[in-house]
Amino acid sequence: MTAPKRAVVIGGGTMGAGIAHVLLVAGAQVTVVEADADRCATARETVTASLRKAQERGKLPEGVTAEFCAGLLSTADDLARLSPDTELIVEAVPERVDLKRQVFAAAATACPNAVLASNTSSLSISQIAAGPAADRTLGMHFFNPVPAQKLVELVTHAELAEANLTRAKDWAEALGKTVIVVNDSPGFATSRLGVAVGLEAIRMVEEGVASAEDIDTGMTLGYRWPMGPLKLTDLVGLDVRLAIAEHLAAQLGPRFEPPKLLRDKVACGELGRKSGKGFFDWPDA
Repeated sequence: MTAPKRAVVIGGGTMGAGIAHVLLVAGAQVTVVEADADRCATARETVTASLRKAQERGKLPEGVTAEFCAGLLSTADDLARLSPDTELIVEAVPERVDLKRQVFAAAATACPNAVLASNTSSLSISQIAAGPAADRTLGMHFFNPVPAQKLVELVTHAELAEANLTRAKDWAEALGKTVIVVNDSPGFATSRLGVAVGLEAIRMVEEGVASAEDIDTGMTLGYRWPMGPLKLTDLVGLDVRLAIAEHLAAQLGPRFEPPKLLRDKVACGELGRKSGKGFFDWPDA
């Protein structure tokens, strides 16, 4: 198995930069697409800083350097300029079906043979894929932080060609990831279960059952979770978790209705690590 020779990541934020990182380490030529020149520059800085940090920690494969990987990285602010021989395109733009469909429509025209992969954690892949390129569009859900997390959740749907699912699976495994394959459904497998536990933990804090610290300790020591559900919520972002919960509540019913405490924290700007405060304090954020 080999990684794609040429890949594109659309969106250079936290997830997009992490996806670019692992593709570069695997030897792919990677173009990160952002909205303008300034955002392109920021995305390049984010990816190269991630590669340098990995090298300093001894996390790059033997013989691979951050400098070598950075040499495979380019940026673009126009999808029309992408190389037509691109094999894989991964979008990591904000969680809006209309935006993702717009991005993929342009990418499908520019790169007629590429597999189109959405990193969405909960939106319908069938809706995102609707159009002439449905047979090569799927979900490719990476987890944060991408370089460290071993899982990739591939999400299939009725129109996806089996050959393209196989290509995506082979590429993900070439990145050192373990793959699970799930059918398109609200929240897929991981987000649906993860959000359910996270929301219940928030309700327990809201009801005074226990502190956030004690709930998380109970899950890390009692169930051997690597991280408690409330700290994970802080890392994901309370605003992101709220948006996913609202989507799942609309699709699956009131069991996913967001707790008032989650809404209140988002309303007052307590978004987790990225804002410095969520269910825990993050002084170095």
